Amino acid sequence: MIDRVKPGQAAFDEETFGPVAAITRVSSTEEAIALANQTEFGLAAALWTQDIAKARELLPRIDAGAVFVNGMVVSDPRLPFGGIKKSGYGRELGPQGIREFTNTKTVWIGPSLEEG
Repeated sequence: MIDRVKPGQAAFDEETFGPVAAITRVSSTEEAIALANQTEFGLAAALWTQDIAKARELLPRIDAGAVFVNGMVVSDPRLPFGGIKKSGYGRELGPQGIREFTNTKTVWIGPSLEEG
């Protein structure tokens, strides 16, 4: 865990993986959302709160492919997983993930000239 991480530091500006948690302290919800969304990455986010109603209001405002409330970001084969911005394209896992490996063809057949 790295505490008091600020913009301009690698743990804030870069997409980190592994057993690390970068903690940035803010003075308001608005500042937290602004800082979270200023990153050029957007794989997943974790929102920790005792106010679930407030969490539901904030979820659409967080620019990430997945948002976990009161839990760590995990990959579950039943759920689509993937990022936005520079954190990847498309989804893996879940029904949306399997569609990433398909090539759908549209076929339309009009009425036969003999029928008309």
